[in-house]
Amino acid sequence: MSQSIQPGELLLDPFEPGFTDDPYPQYKRLRDADSVHEHPFGFWIMTRHEDVSALLRSGLSVEDRNLAPGPIRDQYQAMSGNQELTILNTSMLDRDPPDHTRLRSLVAKVFTPRSVAALEPTVVALVDEALDRIAATGRVDLVEELAFPLPFAVISQMLGMPPTDHVRIRELSGTLVRSLEVVTDEETIRAIFAASQELSAIIRDLIAWKRGSPADDLLSALIAAEHEGQVLSDDELVAQVGLLYIAGHETTVNLIANGVLALLRHPDQLELLRAQPDLIGNAVEEFLRYDSPVQQSRRITLEPYRVRGKEIPAGVFVIAGLAAANRDDRFFGPDADQLRVDRADARHHVSFGAGPHHCLGAALARLEGRVAIGRLVQRFPSLALDGPVRWNGRINLRGPATLPVAV
Repeated sequence: MSQSIQPGELLLDPFEPGFTDDPYPQYKRLRDADSVHEHPFGFWIMTRHEDVSALLRSGLSVEDRNLAPGPIRDQYQAMSGNQELTILNTSMLDRDPPDHTRLRSLVAKVFTPRSVAALEPTVVALVDEALDRIAATGRVDLVEELAFPLPFAVISQMLGMPPTDHVRIRELSGTLVRSLEVVTDEETIRAIFAASQELSAIIRDLIAWKRGSPADDLLSALIAAEHEGQVLSDDELVAQVGLLYIAGHETTVNLIANGVLALLRHPDQLELLRAQPDLIGNAVEEFLRYDSPVQQSRRITLEPYRVRGKEIPAGVFVIAGLAAANRDDRFFGPDADQLRVDRADARHHVSFGAGPHHCLGAALARLEGRVAIGRLVQRFPSLALDGPVRWNGRINLRGPATLPVAV
């Protein structure tokens, strides 16, 4: 049943206190009241599963240069001084065909299902080492001890990175992903561009080192990879490595932390998973659906786009509400707001996107989530929350900043 909309009512307010702790009431309000919504901030947002899935598969643009004049483009250009975020704007995530096709083909040549599957022993060993440390301590912040270090170590090993300042890279990455937010302030925008420049310089140094010390690793393979006689340019190589670093760990941190927190808040589901450990693969799909590590994706219309009797003009920024679509009771049923690790259609979530930009690292994220969460809950039968959860304050890559647990 549709809700009535009051004149001037702000249906989506990311600045509302508590939004980043729990945005789902606002997403439900949008789905029910105006599921294809023109926001006063100058963008459109879709929140129903059917519409979001179609938008992701539509072939619409992801390149900001296609934005028509308006509040979002004007704000972006004014604050950035017309600089480019090299790491993001040159990555395959932010390129349309034919550039996207070429870049994705090059990365896909070395980021194969076989290469990901071969990582399982490494992931198991890293998880078990972390669980040993947790057992010795008894009380830990699970983000610091498991959710962050695991995916960071895995992507670093895959790339074949030498020892680097991991703390600084984490700080820069955390700042850079703020560029995925729809609205932000001038100080944050400037910090994002500074982080992009610094992280780009670090990656250029790593690439230069790798050119002189090639090995059997992902970065060496990316340097050598060809597609129809073309290789990655230096800027493209920096961007793809930066994307793999950021997407390879920021999102999986949220998957692991959100998944564990969901289980701890639903003890019946935790017990079901312990009783039926073979459910872990499906449980990871349900974690991805229930609390998506990436809450939104964005597209830009190249021509008018019609949906549910509305016409979105060309050159407009459109948000695909991934997290909202994943809780759509029209698709997942009346218990869409509940966690069910045995949910039969959990895999139909849109957390990895869809269409040409479907997440290339989905298999790796699933592997890390399955091993980390599965082994954690089986190892520690007394696993419990040990204090308040603090969220990271992000609208898009939303997850706990701290998750205190006792084992």
